[in-house]
Amino acid sequence: MAARRKPDHDAWAEAAALVSLGEWLHFAEALYARSGAALGQMATNAHDEALYLLLRTLGLPLESPASVLDRVLAAGERKRVLDVLRRRLVDRVPAAYLTQEAWLGDHRFYVDERVLIPRSYFLELIPQLDDIGAGQAADVCTGSGCLAILLALRFPRAAVDAVDISADALDVARINVRAHHLTRRVRLRRSDVFDAVPPVAYDLILSNPPYEPSALMKGLPAEFRREPRLALDGGKDGLDVIRKLLRQARERLKPEGRLLIEVGGLQAALEREFKSLRPRWLQTADGSNCVCEIRAERL
Repeated sequence: MAARRKPDHDAWAEAAALVSLGEWLHFAEALYARSGAALGQMATNAHDEALYLLLRTLGLPLESPASVLDRVLAAGERKRVLDVLRRRLVDRVPAAYLTQEAWLGDHRFYVDERVLIPRSYFLELIPQLDDIGAGQAADVCTGSGCLAILLALRFPRAAVDAVDISADALDVARINVRAHHLTRRVRLRRSDVFDAVPPVAYDLILSNPPYEPSALMKGLPAEFRREPRLALDGGKDGLDVIRKLLRQARERLKPEGRLLIEVGGLQAALEREFKSLRPRWLQTADGSNCVCEIRAERL
C-alpha cells in the first residue's frame, strides 16, 4: 500500500492569500496532487472533484457558468472551503460522504458511510436493455438502491426488488426510493442474495456485488477503505457472492430471463470457472467490458 501523504504545512499556509473561487480551485488541485488522494469514487480527475466540492460547499449550482470562478469569497466561505479540503485530503473522507450525495448521470442519490458510493457501468447499460414491460426485475446487493431505481425508471411498468444483506444499506436505499417517488414499484428486501426473498420469477436480475479478493482489501486506498467492507469484500478469490448468485438465479429467472453481473477485474476468473454458462461480455464505452450477461437456459 502506498504511503499516505499529507499536504505539507507550507502548502496549507498559501490559503491565506487566496481571494477568488478560481484561486481556490487552483490551490485545491495542487493539494490533490501533493496528497496523492485517490480518485474514482466520484470523479476521475482532481479538477472535476475539487470544483464539485467547492461549489457544493458554497451552495452554488453545479451548472454555474465559468464566470463563477471570479467570485470573491467572504471570510466565512474561505473557512468552510479550507475545512472541507482538510477533511477530504488529510482525513481522506470521500467527497460523496462529505456532501452526502452521489450522481449517476442526471440522477442524484443520497449516500453516507453506510453504503458504497454509487459508480457502475450499469449506468450506460441499463438504457440499452430490452423492455420487460410489466415484468419483474431484481437488483441484488442494491446498497443505496441506485440501480434498482434506474431499473424502475427504465421500465416504468415493472416491479423491482432491491435486495441487500445490510439493514443499514436498506435504510439509505429507502431514502432514495422515496425521493424518486418509487415506493409502489421498488420493494426493499433484506436478504443474503435470495435466501429471504419470497419466490418470484424474474425477467431480469442484475448485480454489482462485492468482488474484491479479501487479501487485497488492506491495499485499497484510504478513501475506498472508508466504504463498507461488506460491499467490497468478495471473499478469498472475490467470487463468493457471485457463485451464490449464479446458483440461486437458476430458480429465480423466467425461461427467457437474463442475469447481468458486474465483476470488475474478475473476467478471466469467471470465464475459467463458469465457461459452460457462456457469459457474454457487454461492451462499455471505455472498453473495460466487465459486465456479463448469462441467459436463464444456460444456468
